[in-house]
Amino acid sequence: MASVHESVEVDVPVSVAYNQWTQFEEFPLFMEGVKSVRQLDDTHLEWTAEIGGEEHTWKAEIGHQEPDRLVSWRAVEGKYNSGKVTFEPLEANRTRIDVELTYDADGWKESAGSALGLDSRRVSGDLERFKELIETREMESGGWRGEVHQGRVTDR
Repeated sequence: MASVHESVEVDVPVSVAYNQWTQFEEFPLFMEGVKSVRQLDDTHLEWTAEIGGEEHTWKAEIGHQEPDRLVSWRAVEGKYNSGKVTFEPLEANRTRIDVELTYDADGWKESAGSALGLDSRRVSGDLERFKELIETREMESGGWRGEVHQGRVTDR
């Protein structure tokens, strides 16, 4: 298993950063290699991305989600990955976003990319593009304020 931990500080309130992050289908706007994310329901997503020069599709389940605090997931079908994104208010208009990602690095290309730190640079770049997106917009394009605990929606 390989892992990445990266963070970024954005100049927007925590609710704005979190709300934009919950717009999963907009991830291709700032995530390199992500071709599409389709939200199947409140807790399931279908991803298509180019990884190591090959296209992969997988389904992920959101296991835990708390507004303005946390989103965690794990793949339930296809390319294995899991992780969490946490949101920490630093000031009224400043938020720290932390991403922790664990994944299977399949084959020599993915293993070499991981060993060379390419995955960390990709996630760091994705976070910088998210920062630019949300700070340029100054407001979120939508938001989902429900809660998920152990894969089940508990509050809307």
